[in-house]
Amino acid sequence: MKFGKEFTSQMVPEWQEAYMNYNYLKAVLKDVLNLRKRMQTVSPKASTPRGSALKRGVSLYRAFSGLTSRQRKNPNSPLARGDDEEVVLFNSVRESGSPSGARHQTMFLKSAEEGGECELVFFKRLDDEFNKVVGFYRKKVQEVVEEADELTRQMNALIALRVKVDNPNVRSQAGASEPRLAPLEILDHVKINVAADTPVSTLKGILMISDSDLSFSKAELRKAEERMTRAFAVFYRKLRLLKSYCFLNQLAFSKIMKKYDKITSRSASKSYLKMVDGSYLGSSDEVIIIAYKRVNGLIERVEATFIKHFANGNRRKGMKILRPTTKREKHRITFLLGSFFGCWLALIAAIIVVIHARDILNSPGRYQYMDNVFRLYSLFGFIVLHMVMYAGNIYFWRRYRINYSFIFGFKQGTELGYREVLLLGFGLAILTLAGALSNLDMEMDPKTQEFQALTEIVPLALLLVVIIITFLPFNIIYRWSRFFLIRCAFHCICAPLYKVTLPDFFLADQLTSQVQSFREISFYICYYGWGDFRKRLNKCDQSTVHEYFFFTVAIIPFWFRSLQCLRRLIEERDPKHGYNSLRYLSTIVALTMRTIYERKEGVNWKIWAAITLGVATVMNTYWDIVEDWGLLQRNSKNPWLRDKLAIPNRGVYFVAMVLNVILRLGWMQTVLGFRETPFLHRTAIVAIFVSLEIIRRGIWNFFRLENEHLNNVGKYRAFKSVPLPFQHDDDQRI
Repeated sequence: MKFGKEFTSQMVPEWQEAYMNYNYLKAVLKDVLNLRKRMQTVSPKASTPRGSALKRGVSLYRAFSGLTSRQRKNPNSPLARGDDEEVVLFNSVRESGSPSGARHQTMFLKSAEEGGECELVFFKRLDDEFNKVVGFYRKKVQEVVEEADELTRQMNALIALRVKVDNPNVRSQAGASEPRLAPLEILDHVKINVAADTPVSTLKGILMISDSDLSFSKAELRKAEERMTRAFAVFYRKLRLLKSYCFLNQLAFSKIMKKYDKITSRSASKSYLKMVDGSYLGSSDEVIIIAYKRVNGLIERVEATFIKHFANGNRRKGMKILRPTTKREKHRITFLLGSFFGCWLALIAAIIVVIHARDILNSPGRYQYMDNVFRLYSLFGFIVLHMVMYAGNIYFWRRYRINYSFIFGFKQGTELGYREVLLLGFGLAILTLAGALSNLDMEMDPKTQEFQALTEIVPLALLLVVIIITFLPFNIIYRWSRFFLIRCAFHCICAPLYKVTLPDFFLADQLTSQVQSFREISFYICYYGWGDFRKRLNKCDQSTVHEYFFFTVAIIPFWFRSLQCLRRLIEERDPKHGYNSLRYLSTIVALTMRTIYERKEGVNWKIWAAITLGVATVMNTYWDIVEDWGLLQRNSKNPWLRDKLAIPNRGVYFVAMVLNVILRLGWMQTVLGFRETPFLHRTAIVAIFVSLEIIRRGIWNFFRLENEHLNNVGKYRAFKSVPLPFQHDDDQRI
């Protein structure tokens, strides 16, 4: 792999703009190379006239040193130092606006030579990149030093709390020499903040009930230790990434200067890299006290502190928490994925053959099948399609270096790759198709018709299997991911009582595209609870309870999302969240009118449904493209898009915008009259439009997270903020 690609692959995605722009400097060097080639073409070597004396070089007149004797070199001579000529000089210019107070400048001494102007441009651009890297590195080092001071204060309070709670008998443990314990007076000047974000804590905050006073309980100590463990893990990762940032940029400057020497046949790299080594970015003896000890020394100190206080002296256990193992691709996942995909294709072929061989499409019971059994199995089809779209999202997020695992807050090493998601999706698809095939086969076979009740229970059994696997407490089938999904879903249900995070409202947005799935779940209850499933009959349309439930479940996801926006409006005081809440409320009104029209019909209801659906479609389309994706910026570097794009091909964004508009029009399918056709049943048409909405949501997912990632890049936000357990009095005054 070439260094440019390796350099890009090892960058911290959110810091990528702070790294040296290696490709740009390489392009400048390419201009230097092209200029030198043109100069050689325009100025060919002059031929020596016949009969004229050959002009010899000065080195041919030096005393011969012999073939076996070793030549002694003057250590002060240019040849001994390795630089035949002096190419560059260095200077530091004080600037009040610079973060470091000084900017580095390189003086190119050969600018008067032919083609020297292009090399002068290279060194100016090189200085800009070097000053950018040093300024960013210096700023981050200062930040970690301040964080280290704060963690020190937190550790002092934690140890004092340990002494107060545990009341250790240090004399019996230490013998004659009694160690110095942490002073308990620290606890008089701190308040503890270890309460989890729960509905109870939210209600206490609304009622202004404070429970931040220390109770000196073991539970309080355990929660404080858990928060400090997370804080140390995040701080340690930040130190390691900062160390990697320094090393990669040093290596990049070395590579680009060696490339310059090779193109120009000069020897400027040695002196320039010596300057880099002596700068704040380097690791020379003069700088090591300033930067090296602040980063590398902090890493060693954090390791020792964490192992001692949070791993009970067990280094392996402590380092496993600080340095979690990176997830490796497993060959068995790829093998199983291929096997499942093959089984899926075989089952589809088998169903097609059964339908054609037994002429099911022309059988008298086909309408009953579409009204009942098809709806039962379509629930799993919607889920599988959504999982396939999410797997595609993960694939393209990884391809375009969008740090989705950081944005979602996945624990390192537990995030699912696109292969794992596809494996789960195809696994569910196999179970669904196998159930549908067995249902068709047992119904048509005279030998098994007496087991009709059993065949009708197959979809219900499949639903119960999915629910059991989802809530299974054992550490199998990606337990951490399943529980993460359950936790986010619970936060959506209790939307206004939990602090809204991106995974919570991202999941709520996914649920808004699965409205029909919620309706199918209500149909399960009605079909198996009130209907005669043995005869494949249901009385759902005649039930007032089901009618209200059918309407309610459709607006629940939008209601969750609206409450989340109101919670963010109260916390962040950003009016955009208020407008977003109104957008979801308009969608609820549109869904209400559309549902009433589906049930009662009539011209008046059709007009109201068309108006409200049209308004909701326009508002949602605008918000998708402008707010969620950040596109349609007239004055951006990329016209009508935005300044930063993850995909190089700009046409992809325009295609995505057009597709979003077209697929949004699926909302209008009910009032436009596409309710049933001679060759498609009504439930099949509904399934098609629901699938189109799920596909639109998959497209939305990619660009929504891309915009979030680029916002993090613009703010160099590579870490989640971790709440600390103790709050000092001086912090409260500040």
